[in-house]
Amino acid sequence: MYNKKRDNINTINRFNLLTEKDNPRSKNIDIVSTDNLVDIFLEEDKRPQDAVSNAKKEIVQSIDLIYKRILNNGRIFYVGAGTSGRLAVLDAAECPPTFCTSPELVQAIIAGGYKSMINSSEDAEDNKCISVEELKKRNFNSNDCLIGISAGGTTPFVLSALNYSKEIGALNIAITCVPENEVFIESDIVIRLITGPEIITGSTRLKAGTATKMVLNILSTGIMIKLGKVFGNKMIDLSIKNCKLLDRSIRIMTDILDIDRLEALSLLDKSRGSVKLACLMKLSGLTLKDSLDLLSKNNGNLRTSLIDLNLDISELF
Repeated sequence: MYNKKRDNINTINRFNLLTEKDNPRSKNIDIVSTDNLVDIFLEEDKRPQDAVSNAKKEIVQSIDLIYKRILNNGRIFYVGAGTSGRLAVLDAAECPPTFCTSPELVQAIIAGGYKSMINSSEDAEDNKCISVEELKKRNFNSNDCLIGISAGGTTPFVLSALNYSKEIGALNIAITCVPENEVFIESDIVIRLITGPEIITGSTRLKAGTATKMVLNILSTGIMIKLGKVFGNKMIDLSIKNCKLLDRSIRIMTDILDIDRLEALSLLDKSRGSVKLACLMKLSGLTLKDSLDLLSKNNGNLRTSLIDLNLDISELF
């Protein structure tokens, strides 16, 4: 493997990437006290928040464009390698239980496959073909959106997927942690999270990973909010799979509807375990079928459905 990689070393060296540079703040981190070591981390970990704030415009654009794609039966595909891929899998995996979405809606493709979640297979990121092959297997099409994640902006596994996405007319968004003058990425939107050199040189699981996780949180949650998966700040489309989520569902309903736990449980039974439907049925007096029809008409949005019925919801919050 080492000999194969030697053939490409000159190509790799032409990139003087910010994510690979030395951080002067941590130059002697191997000999400082534990107290000073933690101080270095605390100071450097302020950078991801600033980096995400500076990319606000691109994040807003991404949410709005992805939302439109989803309304047209589009899906979201994350593609990443190493830490970027693991963060992608984590975000995709959290959507079904939190927002009751189909596993098809938000998908993640990680270099090396899902075994890479627990076993490192970093060499897989150099493969340009596998990500495209995986997209084709999943019927990735022009209605969909691809979010390619590469801290250094040079990962072949990710770049080939972004190029394929562009070729077929899908929305393509890149997330990277290097400035444009170092790596130009030809995507519809490039979210650049400039977190600077890592505390441990080149270890992008640190600040770059933190900033990437923050952006994925905002993107997926923002899209789900626009899709009506949240009412006020309550997750009214959660999937009730365990006791904790049942308790959360009951608390959400008692808070929104001002009812006791027994009535909340009864409503959940009538709504087949849907908090959103239970709330609509209680507030409107509609049957389950009529509530389903109304939500369908309003793209699953509870607030829009209640407004459609001319109901005053100002006192619910």
